[in-house]
Amino acid sequence: MDDDVMARVTAAVQRGQAGERGAARQELEAMWAEVENDDFHRCVIAHFMADLQDDQRDELLWDERALAAVDGVSDERAQEYDKSLQVRGFMPSLYLSLADDHRRLGDSDRAHEFLDKARATTDALGDDPYGALVKGILDKVVRALADGSTDPLPTD
Repeated sequence: MDDDVMARVTAAVQRGQAGERGAARQELEAMWAEVENDDFHRCVIAHFMADLQDDQRDELLWDERALAAVDGVSDERAQEYDKSLQVRGFMPSLYLSLADDHRRLGDSDRAHEFLDKARATTDALGDDPYGALVKGILDKVVRALADGSTDPLPTD
């Protein structure tokens, strides 16, 4: 399906990854307001917007918005974008983002709570590059928590 919003989200995320974080945030904030009644797009926008934040508490706020928005997304709505999507497959990444936010903020109890939720939903991940990526990040968060680290995860 052609999805103008997702194309613009992708372009904004790429702009942010290229170093234009402020411009990317402005674009995503405008899209966030534009898709007020579309939880699928709001979930995606918030999830990516979190990664563009300079302040850890702002990142947590956007990750919380992504998790709140996913409650209003059905498999049918997600499949309008991509027939292979199931909302349950979003959950490991959403929970893992929140686990890492709380870890970086020094709240290991909340980090473990979201890490447990992420682990409980990893069966929804495919045996594909995305599934491997999420599982790899899960392992990094586990190690960082065990080490008591509040530093950003290594990108290796």
